[in-house]
Amino acid sequence: MPSLCDSPRGEWADVLIVVGYALDDQVNAGKVVSGSKMDFARSAIGIAAREGAPKPDIRSVEALRRTLLAAKSIVYPDDANGVYIGSEPFRRLGIQEQVDNKSRMIPSERVANVVANGEAEIGFQQIVELLPVDGLTVVGNLPAEVQRYTVFSGGISANAKNPAGAAALIRFLSSPDAAPAIEGTGLEPLTPKTSN
Repeated sequence: MPSLCDSPRGEWADVLIVVGYALDDQVNAGKVVSGSKMDFARSAIGIAAREGAPKPDIRSVEALRRTLLAAKSIVYPDDANGVYIGSEPFRRLGIQEQVDNKSRMIPSERVANVVANGEAEIGFQQIVELLPVDGLTVVGNLPAEVQRYTVFSGGISANAKNPAGAAALIRFLSSPDAAPAIEGTGLEPLTPKTSN
């Protein structure tokens, strides 16, 4: 996976902020300083319905099961979360066979857009990707028993021009002071507990 450090336009970055496993790859490739990685936020998978449509009940695993069985169509993204959705939750809920013929992965368009324009009744995607789309109601997060989080991390670029500033930014993003801004994006901060 290329980083900003080696982009075709010669750009560099003092800090790389990406999905945690991708940052691990950058550390292993020597593009991010070993030991500088810090997890600071996570993104939950959520469910969306078209704006104005009845809001599905997903307050519990059983409610989610009933909602999915009643849905006419279900969509999820063509990414790691979509692979997870297409297999794990449906299997755990015991409804894989019942939903296989009415659920599909969306390869080239945002799930949120497909739901907002009425092509699908229910869509699964990370909350952070659902929130900015008009014509959509974000119903909420998947119940904890079937939830899967994507963790976002920051690390100092190996060719940082301001490594001290990069370290300060990463510390800030991991602090309680950054939590409100992180929450405002739809992410969940992984804020360390402060001692009193």
